[in-house]
Amino acid sequence: MSVTVSARGLHRSFRDATRTVEVLRGAELELAAGELVAVVGPSGCGKSTLLHLLGGLDRPDDGEIEVGGRRLSALSPAQLAAFRNRTVGFVFQFSQLLADFTALENVALPGRIAGRAAGELLARAGGLLDEVGLAARRDHFPGELSGGEQQRVALCRALLLEPPLVLADEPTGNLDPAAGDVVFRLLVELQRRHGTTALVVTHNPELARRCDRILLLENGVLRGGNP
Repeated sequence: MSVTVSARGLHRSFRDATRTVEVLRGAELELAAGELVAVVGPSGCGKSTLLHLLGGLDRPDDGEIEVGGRRLSALSPAQLAAFRNRTVGFVFQFSQLLADFTALENVALPGRIAGRAAGELLARAGGLLDEVGLAARRDHFPGELSGGEQQRVALCRALLLEPPLVLADEPTGNLDPAAGDVVFRLLVELQRRHGTTALVVTHNPELARRCDRILLLENGVLRGGNP
């Protein structure tokens, strides 16, 4: 399952103690269905802000975002919450797993929020953990897993409801190079296998080159980068 994404004229500013900082200055983005695109750029340039806007976690000061033809600005808060749950799978730099839930329960969590049947959820969650090599770790708690294993669980959680869009914000940034390589390889494999549209923020140019395209976010706008 995949979806097209279009962003036009995105502006977003933030106010600190003494000034207004304009992070996005008319950013434009087009993602084809099933495409895997990397966004690179210096720290603080607005990459995370861009993902938050596309995922409905924040709203732009100006501009329009369409996901699968739906304008996010037209959605009510309740509709936006449903959009985030059913349409977008988020993967963050830190896995953000619930410490008192097992790996299996963490993966199943988005389905519980959506009100899906428990049996169906656990079967789906178990299947995803099998796909990333964690079949034997499904009953372990996050504190019993390595950082790379935790990120693999987070990947599974993001894909549980088969969202047409995955947004990943530095998914390997908290891992050593070897573990990061494994997690990114799995992300690409799962994205291809499940046909998901994906946008990945990364500082690692080698990982970015594994994507279909690279975009550079600089001075508040997106430009095509070198593969």
